[in-house]
Amino acid sequence: MKTILSEQQMALSIQRLAHQMLENNKDMANTVIIGLQPRGIFLSDRIVAALKEIVPSHPFHYGKLDITFYRDDVRKTLHIANETDIPFSIEGKSVILVDDVLYTGRTIRAALDALLDFGRPSKVSLCVLIDRRFSRELPIQPDYAGKAIDTIFTDKVKVNWKEKDEKDEVVLV
Repeated sequence: MKTILSEQQMALSIQRLAHQMLENNKDMANTVIIGLQPRGIFLSDRIVAALKEIVPSHPFHYGKLDITFYRDDVRKTLHIANETDIPFSIEGKSVILVDDVLYTGRTIRAALDALLDFGRPSKVSLCVLIDRRFSRELPIQPDYAGKAIDTIFTDKVKVNWKEKDEKDEVVLV
């Protein structure tokens, strides 16, 4: 097992991602952040908290999206659905999708399909904590990445969150 990001490095990456979002989205009133269930919400919760620290007076639009029934492997394995909570319109908005690890791109493809059920955004960006480069099956790239790593298909990247796993770290298994 090899540590990719320590607790301190994760915290710094999350702060950097929040600052980059503010830099690239001049009108955050027209921007919404949507965390992907189940594990992308740990990252999105922290990014939204960091944004609120940086700009406390700004009301950020934040939602959570479950993609279970949009996955192309839904028939192969049993999936347990999570909650979707998008209490605002995404029509004409700039949407930032947030997930923990970008691997093959299939999760993001499913998220894009699911997102369209809620309206037609003007733009969709992708934010991930870990970008597993060279593992893509679809032409999907992140706009914001905490760390890009080169892995092989047999490697497993595990993101541990205090809220679920009692420790913040990213490891290569």
